[in-house]
Amino acid sequence: MGNSLQKIDQNQETELPVLLDDSQSFTCEICIEPMLLPNKKFNNQNRCVHPFCIDCIVKYISVKLEDSVGKIPCPSLSCDQFLDPISCRNLVGPQLFVKWSDVLCESSVLGVPQCYCPNRNCSALILDECGGNAKRSKCPNCKRNFCFQCKLPWHAGFGCGENRDRNDVVFGELAELKRWKRCPLCRHFVERIEGCKIVKCRCGASFCYSCGKRVNRHWCGCDATSRCCMRFCQCFFFTFVILAILFVFWSFRHSRMSKN
Repeated sequence: MGNSLQKIDQNQETELPVLLDDSQSFTCEICIEPMLLPNKKFNNQNRCVHPFCIDCIVKYISVKLEDSVGKIPCPSLSCDQFLDPISCRNLVGPQLFVKWSDVLCESSVLGVPQCYCPNRNCSALILDECGGNAKRSKCPNCKRNFCFQCKLPWHAGFGCGENRDRNDVVFGELAELKRWKRCPLCRHFVERIEGCKIVKCRCGASFCYSCGKRVNRHWCGCDATSRCCMRFCQCFFFTFVILAILFVFWSFRHSRMSKN
């Protein structure tokens, strides 16, 4: 009985040596370290089968993202394949994967005017897909207005380069709500209660209340009605000039005929 128990204990304490398959071990081409565990080898979705360890690949991806490279090539010098972000998602972690996605997004819209939301709690990437001279914009993420030109919070009633404080911004929002216009000469706000759209500022400048353009006449060409009035006046003037010339010519000819 004693001998049999001793034999069982000896069998339990004896550990069999782990046999490693040489075909599964590899040497990383980046760190030049031998890797005995096959699960340490990086798999690029079977696009290429170069021997790289996972730790070196993660560091390689991190360095490339610091340089704003979204389309990351395989580290092998003789390979023209690229790393697949989806297959690397579990390797790099959520924070690095989000950064990779952002870099890819930015690189795909290089030709489109873009800016970041000036709200420091948002900083979302915003694209101007409509083209033109975009100015007042609303962030689709935080829903706050900002100026697309100067990349600052919306400065209602004021230009991009004008110095303004908090009170000016509040006053500008009121002016925008009331639809007040600024004189193109002295830049003071003017309110039109009723009457003609051609208003005269206290500085003496006349301007159109609809488009804000300074004018020297009592009309502006910013709408169809004013253009029709202007063309009518022009036609009337040319007609009057032509009739006057014809009248002078007829009078001169009539006087010569009467003398003869």
